[in-house]
Amino acid sequence: MISFRLNGQPQQVDVPGDTPVLWVLRDTLGMTGTKFGCGIAVCGACTVHIDGQQRRACVTPIASVAGQRVTTIEAIATDRVGQAVQDAWVKHDVVQCGYCQSGQVMAAVALLKVKPKPTDADIDAAMSANLCRCGTYVRIHAAVKDAAEALA
Repeated sequence: MISFRLNGQPQQVDVPGDTPVLWVLRDTLGMTGTKFGCGIAVCGACTVHIDGQQRRACVTPIASVAGQRVTTIEAIATDRVGQAVQDAWVKHDVVQCGYCQSGQVMAAVALLKVKPKPTDADIDAAMSANLCRCGTYVRIHAAVKDAAEALA
């Protein structure tokens, strides 16, 4: 059994320790907001927070999160920064197909938690590892700036 906290609640799962967090979230726990994109940690669709740090759930073994806090898109709005980011996403109509957006939001929240007043270069650097096939990068950038301003 592997124990951790998921979105503030204690969890125990009986799965092999090398099972990626993504598949435990989706298949074992029914948390489908975290998406599978590439399976090799390059697209960012599977981004979650583990003890406050963004990580790619598709390549993170569940055993490595034992005793840690895992936060997914399902709970991000319970956080002040997460709510501001989600509000900005809606305001700027960021989403097109929406597939990458949970990962994008999780990356934006992680950025704003360490850099509450990010520069354009900070935003570009932090968000560049999350791919959007629809190309909504301009709206993503504007939403991150707007969320930062709303939190100031």
